[in-house]
Amino acid sequence: MKIEVIETTNKLRMSLFGNVLEALRACGITGKVVVIKDIKTILKYGVKTAPALIINGIVMFVGKSQSPEEIIKLIQQSFSNFT
Repeated sequence: MKIEVIETTNKLRMSLFGNVLEALRACGITGKVVVIKDIKTILKYGVKTAPALIINGIVMFVGKSQSPEEIIKLIQQSFSNFT
């Protein structure tokens, strides 16, 4: 599972980044979460407002941070799409 976080400020990044890590721990998933700061990559995804979460190349949400519980649902949804 490839998870990427797009953020523009450290304060918000830490919030979303921390929530993503907490959600992964709750799901029993170990992995790397990549923080994207490169504007070309951000534009490639079509993201115009941060923060954003991308799972396996699919933009899951844009514009506000989500709680760990909401991120868990998105992770579970991503797993069910592959079965």
